[in-house]
Amino acid sequence: MDYNISFQISATGMSVEKLRMDVTAMNLANMHSTAASMDQLYKPMRVVSKAAPLTFSQQFGNLYAVASGGTQVAAMEQTSVAPRMVLEPGHPHADANGYVSYPGVNHTSEMVNMMAALRAYEANVVAMNAAKTMAARTLEIGGQ
Repeated sequence: MDYNISFQISATGMSVEKLRMDVTAMNLANMHSTAASMDQLYKPMRVVSKAAPLTFSQQFGNLYAVASGGTQVAAMEQTSVAPRMVLEPGHPHADANGYVSYPGVNHTSEMVNMMAALRAYEANVVAMNAAKTMAARTLEIGGQ
């Protein structure tokens, strides 16, 4: 039996969730950054993923193969969220009315994204460990 497909599917899932965690950390890190103009202001990012199909060789070699070969990043997009305006008249980046533009990062939403990415990463680790255990048990049974 070939367990490589199971390992590859879990590995692609872990890779996407790691990127999602990195983007969330980047959004949170830039939450309080300002810029002299609206064009230079940090725009929150998000990861868009999609199912990754199996390669031709995987489909040809495995007639029983599943319809998907894991997941992959489709795009990293800037969100179109309005900036957060805060009244700080003494700030160097304040406009004529005394308002400073901060990125429109929603702290609560980012924390929920982080927890979801963490749980999905953990689920992929568990799936990979289950496949590894199954492969090891197969070798034990075959060796008797």
